[in-house]
Amino acid sequence: MNSNQTPVDTAQQSTSSQSSTNVHVPTPKFFMPVFLTLIISTLIYIGFQLSADLSHVPALNLYTLVLLATALFIALGFEFVNGFHDTANAVATVIYTNALSAPVAVMWAGFCNFLGVMVASGAVAYGIIALLPVELIMNVGSGAGFAMVFAMLIAAILWNLGTWFLGIPASSSHTLIGSILGVGIMNYILHAGTGASGVDMEQVMKVGKALLFSPLIGFAFAAVLFLLVKKVFRKQLELFKPPEGNTPPPPLIRAILIFTCTGVSFAHGSNDGQKGMGLIMLILIGCVPLAYSLNKNLDQEHLQSFGQLSAQTSQVIYANHEEIPDEVARETITKYIQTKEITPDVVPALASLTDHLGEKVGSYQNIKDVPEAQVSEFRNDMYLSSTAFKRLDKADALPAMTETQEQTVKAYRNNLDSFLQYIPTWVKVATALALGLGTMVGWKRIVVTVGERIGKEHMTYGQGMSAELVAMSTIAAADGFGMPVSTTHVLNSAVAGTMVANKSGLNFQMVKTILSAWIFTLPATICLSGGLYWLLLKVF
Repeated sequence: MNSNQTPVDTAQQSTSSQSSTNVHVPTPKFFMPVFLTLIISTLIYIGFQLSADLSHVPALNLYTLVLLATALFIALGFEFVNGFHDTANAVATVIYTNALSAPVAVMWAGFCNFLGVMVASGAVAYGIIALLPVELIMNVGSGAGFAMVFAMLIAAILWNLGTWFLGIPASSSHTLIGSILGVGIMNYILHAGTGASGVDMEQVMKVGKALLFSPLIGFAFAAVLFLLVKKVFRKQLELFKPPEGNTPPPPLIRAILIFTCTGVSFAHGSNDGQKGMGLIMLILIGCVPLAYSLNKNLDQEHLQSFGQLSAQTSQVIYANHEEIPDEVARETITKYIQTKEITPDVVPALASLTDHLGEKVGSYQNIKDVPEAQVSEFRNDMYLSSTAFKRLDKADALPAMTETQEQTVKAYRNNLDSFLQYIPTWVKVATALALGLGTMVGWKRIVVTVGERIGKEHMTYGQGMSAELVAMSTIAAADGFGMPVSTTHVLNSAVAGTMVANKSGLNFQMVKTILSAWIFTLPATICLSGGLYWLLLKVF
């Protein structure tokens, strides 16, 4: 077995005849120097930005600095591995149809991933964080908080590296979600007697449905689309034959393939890149709360507006509410978030906490003037309020409101998010570069599996176009509906669908291997991260 082979290669010799020479085009000599220069430049840039941010806070001790550096390195490592693990989603079809040479395809995909991360809003980043147990998010700077972050990241990296080494396409999104669920389950097992949060079964079912239906959708849609393409372009027989040598497809098909490669890469960056950003923010908030807990770019006018909206919102949701001590209100709201059991005390507690929060925040001229202990308190109260409003709204448990009142509450919730859901530019740049650079290396193992080992015959131009169009469209639709659909699952099943529609035949041994990874990703990462969380609790 040579260095480019995977352990499943020996069982796949029957497919060797369909191997494309395009996938083995050598990387240009300038690539490695540029690659290393970008990595070094990124590390220097991160160092300067961190120094600038930390210059306004008390000096950190050596332990905190080491912890911060290690956690950031692992988080960026996760994005790097995510990049080369998921490259096949975008480039397998353009490489195996000769629409682009392999080096050009992966460099273009890396650049598009970079752009996708840079324009991302950050909503997905904080959506992922919301899956974590509420008590760990509020105490992310504690030993349990650090154990949680390290367990999730290490588990996700190990599973991604393992499946990549075997050349098996697996979903990085579901790998991370499984890691999050593992931490949540173990946290509940260890602290069930103290009212710890359990697993959000609603979210588990949502992910489970996506896991079940996304491959079926990809398979069916790609098969139907391929048959439609075959009917529309029935006179262009070259579209439905394997490429000869490195012959590129006709101009229109080539343009469509490059367009879909661009779209999938960009969407992958804008979606998957946010997961890394969310985890990095969790690390920064835990290690240096004074610098990163709240958005320091908000001005005095914003703080005053928040104070006014808080008072108005508290009256809207519970007029003439009683003053409830903040400790009691926090306990009531935390319990509601953990259990989802609505009691008569929940809305009054939320109204009281909202009112007091506005008074405290509005008393400051600038966020930078808020002392460290107060910053952590503000962030936790804002997080509790934001999560409680979201849960109550979803459960239709908020009181009836006029249109004006609804606008007031909406403005307040948006104002809350502006304090919490922000991503510093350097975090975006670092994540974008980690994902983009990762896309450009280590791609061959998964790409060869998608391009050569799913079907028994070489991918045709028509198959590549159909599979990639379905993958790109599915990502766009999933983003619109907020569904956690896996691009990896959709693309692999789409390729399989075109193989069946073209009567090319499926390589059932490889399909079985891919299905096994698809089935075991969640339970494996749940067990791995749960075990690591338990172990790391002993360390921290």
